[in-house]
Amino acid sequence: MTISPSKPPIGPATRLCMSLAARPGTFGSRFHNHLYAALGLDYVYKAFTTTDLPAAIAGIRALGIRGCAISMPFKEDVIPLLDALRDSAAAIESVNTIVNDDGQLSGYNTDYSAVRALIAPLPRAAFLLRGSGGMAKAVATALVDAGFGPGTIVARNAAKGRALADRLGCAWVPEVAGRHAPIIVNVTPLGMAGADYDTLAFTAEQIDAAAVVIDVVAKPVDTPLLRAARAAGKRVVTGAEIATLQALEQFVLYTGVTPSAAQVAAAEQAALVP
Repeated sequence: MTISPSKPPIGPATRLCMSLAARPGTFGSRFHNHLYAALGLDYVYKAFTTTDLPAAIAGIRALGIRGCAISMPFKEDVIPLLDALRDSAAAIESVNTIVNDDGQLSGYNTDYSAVRALIAPLPRAAFLLRGSGGMAKAVATALVDAGFGPGTIVARNAAKGRALADRLGCAWVPEVAGRHAPIIVNVTPLGMAGADYDTLAFTAEQIDAAAVVIDVVAKPVDTPLLRAARAAGKRVVTGAEIATLQALEQFVLYTGVTPSAAQVAAAEQAALVP
């Protein structure tokens, strides 16, 4: 029988990690805290929202908070508040992870690396991607860097949509209607728990015309788009898969510890409980 190490009680030496989002969820808190307990690490993780991003980032620096996950709508606005950008975060101009090293805040993008890993086995083909925010930047860049294309960015925000499309050599259109591609990608809140939970990001005809459907929404695990794609026999990449891989990379950045595959699977299961 394997005995899990005992997690120290919360005290002055406990290291805090956190997340910032307009709509805080439970995935990160459950995933990280499960692994802290499994590995006996003196850490705790808490989700937050804010209406004052500069003050929140100053708090991370001032209080010695070890790491912070960044979600919508802060992934681009946080950049001027950091000391450095690492790896793909600089190229994408989007940050989903902050690491605090003795008051020096560095931005990373673990969404990018997670998507790159998950799309690696897919056949290269044209894609239709709906969204233009920070996560859309990560996903679209991962697709282009991996050799997928030609790509089309669908975004009602003309300035952001055109900018993303131009940077990656993709086309931009304001509406999804009438567009088809072998790979369709939802990088919007459509299908997410809340007001848009029952909204399909693409039509039945677009799903039928596709070979692969990617949905970055992690909760619910089974979005309307993913249900429709599975019913149509399509290959899918889920938001839960992306969330797990990007959170694992964050965990390693924060703690310097790499959990086993079994520990990661257990943490994912704990994080996805309704």
